[in-house]
Amino acid sequence: MLISNIRDDVAGRFRRDKEFVRVGSHIAPAPQEIIERLETMLSEYHASIHENIIKRIARLHLVFEYTHPFIDGNGRIGRVLNNYLLIREGYVPINIKFIDRKKYYDAFKEFDEKGKVEIMEEIVAKALTNSYHKRIAYLEGKKIMTLVEYAKQNKISHSNLINKANRQTIEAFLEKGVWKIGV
Repeated sequence: MLISNIRDDVAGRFRRDKEFVRVGSHIAPAPQEIIERLETMLSEYHASIHENIIKRIARLHLVFEYTHPFIDGNGRIGRVLNNYLLIREGYVPINIKFIDRKKYYDAFKEFDEKGKVEIMEEIVAKALTNSYHKRIAYLEGKKIMTLVEYAKQNKISHSNLINKANRQTIEAFLEKGVWKIGV
């Protein structure tokens, strides 16, 4: 399932020989560096168990995607890896790519140019909060409505609610690109 729609000759294996990958302006490290980079990534992840999960997942995700070990399918494998590690440590799964696509790419730029992970930490934190808000609303059997409906019903400014949702000062969540809230 994870490698569907990928050529059979490259699906599920690391890049090798002269298989270089370019994503935007980023050229992934040479194939000969992949295994060592991934081993270091996992070692650093496990050695930093004392740090919070947001920092650890942010760094791991950036290193994995920066390394781009496969010719195709790196994004989906990276997201599955994030969620496997989150679930293994008792957290809910997240989808970091689609919360704010521009910020997502800014995180890679920050990592590539400065070796920093702050933007990705913010993205992971928002995705985790979003995931919890959504799950709690459904688990508690709340009525789910869009923020547009909520604003009309409560005679509140929709743009104000969107700002609050983005700042996560209300328990709204993104679902299929639409802001919703449980009431």
